[in-house]
Amino acid sequence: MSAETSSKRQKREDYKKSLNKVDQNASLPKKKFYRQRAHANPFSDHFLTYPKSPSDMDWATHYPAFAVVNRGLENADYESHDLGNTSSTTTITQPVEIADIGCGFGGLLFALAPKFPNTLLIGMEIRTSVTEYVIEKIRALRTQHLSSPLTTPHNYQNIACIRANTMKFLPNFFTKHQLSKIFLCFPDPHFKQRKHKARIVSYTLNSEYAYVLRPGGIVYTITDVEDLRGWMVEHFEKHPSFRQVGEEEVEEDECVKVMRTETEEGKKVERNGGKKFVACFRRVEDPPWP
Repeated sequence: MSAETSSKRQKREDYKKSLNKVDQNASLPKKKFYRQRAHANPFSDHFLTYPKSPSDMDWATHYPAFAVVNRGLENADYESHDLGNTSSTTTITQPVEIADIGCGFGGLLFALAPKFPNTLLIGMEIRTSVTEYVIEKIRALRTQHLSSPLTTPHNYQNIACIRANTMKFLPNFFTKHQLSKIFLCFPDPHFKQRKHKARIVSYTLNSEYAYVLRPGGIVYTITDVEDLRGWMVEHFEKHPSFRQVGEEEVEEDECVKVMRTETEEGKKVERNGGKKFVACFRRVEDPPWP
């Protein structure tokens, strides 16, 4: 490791520690301290933790404003009022409904939060430092709102971010038909043919999206690579659980307008004068069993 690399790492660690100070709680994190290479191998272990099933997922820690404590009694002696054997669990008042898969630095999350104030949104990102950035920014924005609720447009209590590899563990987080919207914004194109198996859209993965997405729900995709757009359209169209949304409806969708302008990659494409290719797919009703 070079001295320059070691110095940069030390500066990053010192900066992150400074965010824990009381007087820094409302400071927005600086993106330059959370930069990380864009590519991550989805087939690697990555030392991830994930729930065994959706019922094991602790959502309450991510959405404290929506958390409720359920208190129960185990073998309590009501006649003697012996309530020593009590238990309690913390849950949330409503399920997560919108997932931004590969959320990056969270631009889409922060833009959608005020548009869906009564809906819980989750960003899912595989890169460690990028995930830390989004979590720190959410914390800072929530703190700012508590200190000046009249000037902050939204309290950001309805968004959260977790580190996850959705290509492996998506059904571990969500129950069948739980989600209403899934966003796949500027996914890694994996240009080489031998790398196509690592693309976030495939016939197999589309079955998982169909499982967690409710009928009528929509998968939103955007890319600046026209060939990748064709790949995603091809694989969603051949899947029996999805139908492509018409162009007129796509153009009128408020989420599409936000998706085009608010992600970091989208802004980069805009600065470079590139094109953005959007395609949306609706989850259809499952056919009845014969």
